[in-house]
Amino acid sequence: MAQPTYTTHAGMVDILPDDVRKWQFLEELIREEAHRFNFEEIRTPIMEQTELIVRGLGQLTDIVSKEIFAFSRGDDNYVLRPELTAPVVRAYIEHHLDQRGGSQKLYYIGPMFRAERPQKGRQRQFHQFGVEIIGSSDAVADAEVIAFMIHIYNRIGIKNTRLKLNSIGDPESREAYKNALKSHLKPHFDKLSDVSKKRFEKNPLRILDSKEEEDRPFIESAPLITDYLSQESKAHYDRVKQYLGDLDISFEEDPYLVRGMDYYTQTAFELISPDLGAQDALAGGGRYDLLVEEIGGQPTPAVGFAAGMERLMIACEELDIPLGTEKHVDLYVVTLGDQARRWGLSSLRQFRNRGISATMDYMGRSMKAQMKDANRENAHYALIVGDNELRENRFTLRNMKESDEQQLSLDEIIVILKNSLTGQKES
Repeated sequence: MAQPTYTTHAGMVDILPDDVRKWQFLEELIREEAHRFNFEEIRTPIMEQTELIVRGLGQLTDIVSKEIFAFSRGDDNYVLRPELTAPVVRAYIEHHLDQRGGSQKLYYIGPMFRAERPQKGRQRQFHQFGVEIIGSSDAVADAEVIAFMIHIYNRIGIKNTRLKLNSIGDPESREAYKNALKSHLKPHFDKLSDVSKKRFEKNPLRILDSKEEEDRPFIESAPLITDYLSQESKAHYDRVKQYLGDLDISFEEDPYLVRGMDYYTQTAFELISPDLGAQDALAGGGRYDLLVEEIGGQPTPAVGFAAGMERLMIACEELDIPLGTEKHVDLYVVTLGDQARRWGLSSLRQFRNRGISATMDYMGRSMKAQMKDANRENAHYALIVGDNELRENRFTLRNMKESDEQQLSLDEIIVILKNSLTGQKES
């Protein structure tokens, strides 16, 4: 009888140890920079109530209509979270984070799930990082979110980027623009794509996001939303642009950049890189002043962005940006004989308790094979232990990079390893 063969689901991939180190490097960098900007990490469950996601994203969005993984248990309906803004806002409301005082500056890193067609950089289980500032209507918050986004990519080494910026106004401005857009599109309705025809009545702004070729002429000739902004919305947009100028952040205005859900207001932005070809988007976000109220909270302004980790990894590969360091271990204990093996196993604890990473052979191999394994593990030092070393209480410490050896006591070895470890951290 043939053995069964198991593989990952389509669109879900294993992240193997060599790649995990790259992910950890990026995640730690994001956490380090978030701390500098005074963002606090928030973690929410990967499952959320279906109604939260439907209300949060909108029934007519592609995510809700086509891409959510939904299931039931008893009378409860769940989805695997397809994004994290709505769950973060749900946590903000549920746990009364407004009572902590001031605006809440939150960030997240984690897996999301969408039932879409897998392709390069787009999986059914994927990962995002992002930030939300909840509780501030000031344009300073918009500028701070954008500044953090760009700072992350600059820190990583992706510096050839372009920031696209727009304002979609307050609800009154949006409603006026929706009517103008529908008036513009109505004479051409029969020529629109099927997707845009479905969006025409309830979500016409989403037509501006269309990538269908037949929609392009009508989008390019559409009225500009910035011509329909209220005085207050214009003032907010002008302040955002002023603050970005103060931060030396260049941008280009894109009047067709929108956020299609009704809870979005005011600022919309997207970061792209010309180095990445057709799939040039790195991150995007905007202000969503109506979302907290939409899912059950008090009217509360908010702004944020999200970015795909897989897309970031691909960008780093395409631009030859190194991520972290090679796998290594500080010390590999090479043992010759049963007594040395017992000593080696107990000594690992002493090294590790002093902050030294240490390992040994687990297969009872020869000294030659163990030294070969120490090279494969990229060990900085090898500690060679046999019966003579145990008798004399002096051991051979080999610097694997310099290929030199010293006969030392265990205390002397620990001092050398600690000093070496300190030097690595400082460099």
